[in-house]
Amino acid sequence: MAQMTMIQAITNAMHTELKNDENVLIFGEDVGQNGGVFRATEGLQKEFGEDRVFDTPLGESGIGGLSVGLALQGFRPVPEIQFFGFLYEVMDSISGQMARMRYRSGGTNAAPITVRSPFGGGVQTPELHADSLEGLMAQQPGLKVIIPSTPYDAKGLLISAIRDNDPVIFLEHMKLYRSFREEVPEEEYTIEIGKADVKREGTDVTFIAYGAMVHTSLKAAEVLAEDGIEAEVIDLRTVSPIDIDTIVESVKKTNRVVVVQEAQRQAGIAANIAAEIQERAILHLEAPVLRVTAPDTVYSFAAVENDWLPDHTDIIEKAHEVLNF
Repeated sequence: MAQMTMIQAITNAMHTELKNDENVLIFGEDVGQNGGVFRATEGLQKEFGEDRVFDTPLGESGIGGLSVGLALQGFRPVPEIQFFGFLYEVMDSISGQMARMRYRSGGTNAAPITVRSPFGGGVQTPELHADSLEGLMAQQPGLKVIIPSTPYDAKGLLISAIRDNDPVIFLEHMKLYRSFREEVPEEEYTIEIGKADVKREGTDVTFIAYGAMVHTSLKAAEVLAEDGIEAEVIDLRTVSPIDIDTIVESVKKTNRVVVVQEAQRQAGIAANIAAEIQERAILHLEAPVLRVTAPDTVYSFAAVENDWLPDHTDIIEKAHEVLNF
């Protein structure tokens, strides 16, 4: 195995699928010679050529339309939206076209498209770069939405996404790109889409998170463990569809839940999870399902970003609240 950062694992996954399937195409703004703004596609154009890894004009709507057209011609497009805050420019192609293709065509056509995009706070980006818009994507039937938290998961899930015959939104938290390394197999492997992972076993309270908030939740769990409180941490990995079975099994064990997301509180993934738990496992709950989220405001400017984003102390506070209910 090799020690890889998340960005290296993502590059490795794309290299694997470019090599395995000549119908895989990678394109977006500056993804060719420059290797993308975060160098996720670095070296791929040089190895596989400009016909398979290429730059597009600065127009997300065009990138989306091209993806749909190529998918209908038998290709497996892997377009990059340079930052997911630019989602609105490509919304029609994603929600109006990709997500509806199989239904609209009566199952005769599919949209095997993997839309990659960085997102997430904590790195002081300009406005519209860090927004967490996964809730918009999860609300759209026909889309699968993946948000890995580790290099190992990122590689296995991205390979699965590229091989999937339906459209996948693959979101990569910028703060995690180079924040740590872990062992990742150099050979190909897949991870099942829609399957959560228990990152830490516990008995007293369940933390449910995804993306960078998984690591924030693990930090909170470590602090709580010093006081004898054992928190279980579930990494959703896929926020649509949600692995409700893994969640319910944890609820049956701990009887208390805190759901953590970086996005604003209203209409988010956390609200959906809370509703699902209370519909499916209310008799196992000893307290209400609580949430840790960003406030319901437009994403803050970089100068106050760290005050706006949830941190491990917020999770610890909610854990004590749910334990003392």
